[in-house]
Amino acid sequence: MSNKYTIKDAFIKLGEFLSQFTTNGIVKKDNILNNDLFFDGFKHQIKLAKEHNGWFTENNILFALEGWSNLLTKNNLNQWLSGYNLNEVEAKKIAIIMAGNIPLVGFHDFLSVIITGHEVLVKQSSNDKHLLPFLAKYLEYVKPDLKGKITFTEDKLQDFDAVIATGSNNTARYFEYYFKNKPSIIRQNRNSVAVLTGDETEEQLSGLSEDIFRYYGLGCRNVSKLFVPKDYNFDGFFNAMYKWHPIIEEAKYANNYDYNKAVYLMSEFDMLENGFLMIKEDQSYASPIATVFYEYYDNLEQIQQKLNTDQDLIQCVVSKGLTKSDIKFGMTQKPQLWDYADNVNTIEFLLKI
Repeated sequence: MSNKYTIKDAFIKLGEFLSQFTTNGIVKKDNILNNDLFFDGFKHQIKLAKEHNGWFTENNILFALEGWSNLLTKNNLNQWLSGYNLNEVEAKKIAIIMAGNIPLVGFHDFLSVIITGHEVLVKQSSNDKHLLPFLAKYLEYVKPDLKGKITFTEDKLQDFDAVIATGSNNTARYFEYYFKNKPSIIRQNRNSVAVLTGDETEEQLSGLSEDIFRYYGLGCRNVSKLFVPKDYNFDGFFNAMYKWHPIIEEAKYANNYDYNKAVYLMSEFDMLENGFLMIKEDQSYASPIATVFYEYYDNLEQIQQKLNTDQDLIQCVVSKGLTKSDIKFGMTQKPQLWDYADNVNTIEFLLKI
């Protein structure tokens, strides 16, 4: 097999392969490289991922795959990497410890390591272990000299030069101690917030429902907290959420809803709910499944200051122009390649090792 493709080409071909797996359905296309070898196998991996993890519904898996297919284009990759010199990279072995909260959550780190010319040693979460190894095989088939440069392990990580690790606040402390002698990016829990003024359109609030419910709210880019002005009327908010009401038919979500509702009722907490979502006034950023926390603010300057102070706890801010880096309603789960987790530029890190 010829090695005519660059690493970048291999990811573009992977994007084309993934374009067959969308939220509108799975449809085999003509002219996709190596499709006869990989198409049915990947359909099977999706089935396994779904059976293995109840939060990974087919729709959520396909949403993630469609997102990556849209990102892995020549234009996107060129725009992302145009400012970097990738030709003089001395290849090192980079370990990645992946989270498993949403499908392919570690793919950006994987892509960043490979595309900068390094070798990768991947330790996956047991919750999300079926999709990435198969996609890695596809890449190796398109570009055979990637063979031997991509390793998956379930054992203790050994013989690596740097590490990118994602976990909870507890595991992050352990990672920081354990990897203190290695160059590292260590990510902790973060949550996303929306700042509402009461002037949002129906369309914006409808977008916000996607930011809240996609992946059941399990991602760090999901909105788990609202900041609202005093006397905010939640009617429009609840109306916009209503299209997601079928989510309560799904057992894992319904169990969490029932449990959290019982806890709030027994504790006599004030909360509002609509049969599938509860909102509760709370200072915290991390809300349980089926719950969104909210907090009142007096003026926008006050909220800007708070978000600034708490920036290490926050992944995304959804608002209408409140901050330079805010995200449009409905777009938190559609990041670009240059939207880095925790605002830490992975490419720069990998080029400096």
